[in-house]
Amino acid sequence: MENEEIKEGEVKEVSVETGDNNGIKISDDVVAVIAGVAVSEVAGVAGMAGGFAGGISEVFSGKKNLSKGIKVDVGEKETKIDVNIIVEYGTRIPDVAFEIQNRVKKAVETMTGLNVIEVNVHVQGVSIEKTEEKQEETEE
Repeated sequence: MENEEIKEGEVKEVSVETGDNNGIKISDDVVAVIAGVAVSEVAGVAGMAGGFAGGISEVFSGKKNLSKGIKVDVGEKETKIDVNIIVEYGTRIPDVAFEIQNRVKKAVETMTGLNVIEVNVHVQGVSIEKTEEKQEETEE
């Protein structure tokens, strides 16, 4: 590469070939975290339904597992994603599932360049959160 002097205010273009992900391998865990963040932003999702091992690792590490409840199968150019969720009571499940599919597909394709061929949403439960009123004790 030749030494070229770039003057202030001048823009030099650098082209990078991104044809077939030239030797770039994206980990399943990376795709799962991207999908997990996208799912967490959808209204109506109470949480992710993960296995026992995922819950234990969160307790010991103290960190939230962003890929909990997500199974990813990454190929060379495409990926399939399974999302296991718990929905909030009162939300319309088809709308939540459709929004998850759109957000996950967009986020993964934008960030990785992989073609998302499937986003399967599995509703594992419904969260019914009860708000309990706290009673204040008064001294007599």
